[in-house]
Amino acid sequence: MTDLALDLAFGALVMAMLACGWRVLHGPEIADRILALDTLYVNVVALVIVLGMRQGSELLFEAALIVAMLGFVATVALARYLTRGDVIE
Repeated sequence: MTDLALDLAFGALVMAMLACGWRVLHGPEIADRILALDTLYVNVVALVIVLGMRQGSELLFEAALIVAMLGFVATVALARYLTRGDVIE
């Protein structure tokens, strides 16, 4: 039963990532693209966690934590760049 739930979660996350990828490539405005990129990295974190649960590997949970931290910093830096024109004052 758990394997079926993880397979369904994996499929749903892949579909969500495809939708976010479409929005990143074809977003009407730059804000839509940034939001889709932010959602895409959250989906990647969830996908790595699902794979870690599926394989029983603790290393993938640490990788998910690193991806989450890098994604947060990248989102903040990109937002600051778009609003101010620079990242560090």
